[in-house]
Formats: sequence, structure tokens, C-alpha cells
Amino acid sequence: MSFTVHGLAVSQGIAIGHAHLVSHALLEVAHFTVAPKHVEAEVTRLRSAVAKVKTELAGLKAASGSAPSEVDAFLGMHIMFLEDPMLVDAAEALILTRRANAEWALVQQMELLVEQFEAIEDAYLRERKADVVQVVERVVKVLLGHPGHLPPKRKDGLGTIVVAHDLSPTDTIGFKDHAVAGFITDVGGPTGHTAIVARSLSIPAVVALRHIRHVVKDDELIIIDGIRGVVIVDPDERVLEEYRLRKAAVELERSKLKRLKSTRAATLDGEEVQILANIELPPDAIQAKGVEADGVGLFRTEFLFMSRDSWPDEDEQFEAYKSVVKTMAGKPVTVRTLDVGADKELEGATRAEDNPALGLRAIRYCLAEPKMFLTQLRALLRASHFGRMKILIPMLASSNEIDQTLVLLEKAKAQLRERKIKFDESVPVGGMIEVPAAALCLGAFTKRLQFLSIGTNDLIQYTLAIDRGNEAVAHLYNPLHPAVLRLIHQTIQAGAKAGVDVSVCGEMAGDPDCARLLIGMGLRQFSMHPAQILEVKQAILRADAADLTPKVQRLLKLDDPDRVREAVEKL
Repeated sequence: MSFTVHGLAVSQGIAIGHAHLVSHALLEVAHFTVAPKHVEAEVTRLRSAVAKVKTELAGLKAASGSAPSEVDAFLGMHIMFLEDPMLVDAAEALILTRRANAEWALVQQMELLVEQFEAIEDAYLRERKADVVQVVERVVKVLLGHPGHLPPKRKDGLGTIVVAHDLSPTDTIGFKDHAVAGFITDVGGPTGHTAIVARSLSIPAVVALRHIRHVVKDDELIIIDGIRGVVIVDPDERVLEEYRLRKAAVELERSKLKRLKSTRAATLDGEEVQILANIELPPDAIQAKGVEADGVGLFRTEFLFMSRDSWPDEDEQFEAYKSVVKTMAGKPVTVRTLDVGADKELEGATRAEDNPALGLRAIRYCLAEPKMFLTQLRALLRASHFGRMKILIPMLASSNEIDQTLVLLEKAKAQLRERKIKFDESVPVGGMIEVPAAALCLGAFTKRLQFLSIGTNDLIQYTLAIDRGNEAVAHLYNPLHPAVLRLIHQTIQAGAKAGVDVSVCGEMAGDPDCARLLIGMGLRQFSMHPAQILEVKQAILRADAADLTPKVQRLLKLDDPDRVREAVEKL
């Protein structure tokens, strides 16, 4: 019987194929006591399983040469987790002290790490807990002797649709060597590594389908509409033919997009637009360069601080920042200072907070930890000597925070001068507009800062008082709410009036449907995931700024979100 399910589209495209159900280990492993004489053997069993998984991951890493750089980075991250003493060494200690079996000891330690990740406010970083779970699940499968295999290529020419509760990035990477047309999962989100890998490999995917794995049968025919977030199970011939035609059209459009790589981004009436890339790790800069991004508009530095019990030192940070600056070869690189809450346990600096979203996070946390912040500022300044570096301060809400930051920056410069280390004396400093208070008091920002970057994800969250990670209210998260659009518009206009560059680096920037809206508001700098650049560039090339401006002016006067959405669709 045919039926349709709606989920969250995380990787665009259309896929048609047969279902392959992947078993989901809930990691509810048995706990038993090991005889004293077998304890050492149990430790060896754990080490062997970890070594086997590391070898598998290293093999995938070596074979991913033609894949996007993010793939290499994610594999490296999973290997890093297996080398983290807080995971494997601690599990070995549990085996030795409590004579526990390896599976149980590893899962116990994993749960402690997951608790730490769940306390983090930043949605992107919070979802990294899935990477810990996935790599542990891989080791447990080896310990239990349950390796997973995908079916061979089918005779009817259709690919495989993987149906799972959840998938790891390494599973997704392995799909490129099989006839996997797409995948659907019970859980997941757009900022998860699995979704990011799917986008970078152009594998259509729909997630957050709740109980899809329990309602689909092995080998059933499935259509994934990764554009609308729709999954059709056992479609009739008429629907199947319609989607075959859609799939051909989508693939033709994709091949055309590749021709735009070297095309200058400009509207029909000649307004030039900068399209920059958002990156998370130094190797991601290679992918940004591959799509000929105009630079890096947002380099998140949080990964340097994650999954460790001490802060990275100045030299380690310097090398990471320098590598990105050198990779971009003269193009601007905007590096955001640490944007993580004090709820993250780093070097014992933990502060329990009832509401970390409104607590000591981002710049507030950095100002409360001046030693750590000065180390990062010195590393950034040192890297500025090797290219066009810009420093971006997250979650600013007042001029006092800007002044404190600039004082510390001057102190970092003085410390480097004493050490006779070269840096860019006039490195630009900018602020993120992601708190309504900042968007409503822009004069203090434009007087003190050289550029502004609108973080739409948090601006929407704080303006609408909606936790986008909370399923109960996530459906209320609306980028096109009139209040949100007015804050974005007045920020762009205030920047233009003061001669201060303004960019948008949140999810809205990477949405082709929002490109015309933002162009009509006066935006001329977009920053997004590298995989979204060509599609947004196409939308910009088809836009007419002079025609859009009066239409957007009228749209901004509307108070009804539904009418706003209709007006945006008409653009």
C-alpha cells in the first residue's frame, strides 16, 4: 500500500530505489563481571576492536581523496575520538577496576561524554554528541561481531535507499562506493555531520521521520524528495513516472550549476555580490576554494577546544588559523572567536547554569576567561601576518563588551610586540548581530567595529523566544517572521549608512529562496556552507536589485507572517 511521510530535507535531490533496512544498535549492552584471570584479555579485546575500527576509518580516509575535504575532516574527528583518553583509556580503567566487560565499560564512558555535549547551548556543537555515539557504536559492533554490509548493485538499475534510525558520517561516506541512491532516518537535523556529508556528496536525504524504520519493509520501492522533505513508499506507476522526470530535471540543473564556478556573482543590473564560505575545520578551506568562494565569511573555532580536558595552546591555534589563511591565498578569512558556553567543561572551568542559552556564553565566556581569550587573540594576530585575516566577535549585546574586547586585543598586540612577532597591526574587528539588543542599538557597533555579520540562526531564536533544538516549539522557528526581517533590514541599512560592511552568515544566506529577499534589502555579502554556493550564485545571477528593492520595501511593512511568506514566494 502506498503512503507518504514528511520529514526534514537535509540534502537536496531526488532518489528512487529499494529499501535496505539497517539495524540500529541502541548500545544497551549487557553488563557482566569478568573473572580476574580474564581482565587483561578483556582490555586486549577492547584495544583490538578500537584498532580495527581505526584501521577501517584510516582506510576510508585514504580512499576519500576525490571526496570533499569535509569528508576527510569527519573521518579524522572519529579517529580523534578513538584516541581521546576520556573515552578509551577511561573505559580500560573501568575494566580493570570493576572487572567489567569491554562493551559495557565503553558505553558507560560514552554516556558521560554525551552528557557533557548535551549541556552545550550551540546547536551545531551539541549535535557532535552523535559523533561520539556513532564511533562507539562502530566499536561495539566489532566487539559483538555484527559488521554491517550494504547489498550489491541491483539488476533493475535502481539504487539502494538506506533506511535507518540514525547513520554515522562514516556510514554515509561509505555510500559513495556502493549503489546508494539516498537515505532516510528516524532522527537527525540539518547541522549534523551526517547531513553535511550527504550534502557534500550530493546524496538526497530526509531525516527526522520519527518511526520510518518500523513502517518500511526491506526491498520496498521508495522515492526520496530531498527538495520538499517528502518520502513516498510503494508509489504507483503514475507517481513513479512523475518523479523520474523530476529526477532527470534536477540532475540536468546540477550539471549546469558546475559551469557557474568561475562566473562573477552579480545581479542582472550589475550589482556585485560577494559569496563567502562558512567552515568548521581547517581542511574545509579546500572545499571553499574548490567552488571559488570569494573568501571565508565564518570560520568557527570551537572544534579546536572540543573533546579535550585543556585549552589548545597558542602555537596549536596559530597553526590552524594560519593554514586556512594560506589556503585561501589572499582572499579574506573571517575567524570567529570561541563561541561556546561556560557549561562546557574545559580545564575545570565549569559553571552550572539554569539557562545556558541566556547565560555565560560566547563573548561573555571569553571575557570571563581573559587568559584563554588572550591566547586565542595572540594566535589570531600571528596568523594575520600570512594573509587577509578578520576577527569576528560573537553574541555582542552592548558597547561595553566591544570596549572590553578591544582592550584585550590591544593587550595581545602589545604582548606580541614585546616578543618581536609580526602581525597585521590594522586587522579588522567585527561583531556578530545575533541578539535583538545589538540590532536595535547599531550606532554603538558601527562606531567601534569595521564590519558586521548577521547570525540569523540565533537572531531568529532570540527574537521569537524559540529554542530551535526543542521539538515542542521548533515548528514555530520562522526566518520570515516580520520582526526578524525588520531587524535584518535595519542592520543592513545602518551598515550602509555608516560605511560598514554587513554580511549574513546564518542559514538564510544559504537558502536560494531568501537570496532575492536579502538582495532587495541591500545585502551584498553572503556567507554559507560551500555546498550551497553555486545554487545561491545562480539565484543572484537571476535577480534584479533595482526591481526587487521596492517590492521588498512593501513586503517589510506587512505584519502577518503568512502574507510575508506569500510575498517572498512571489519575488
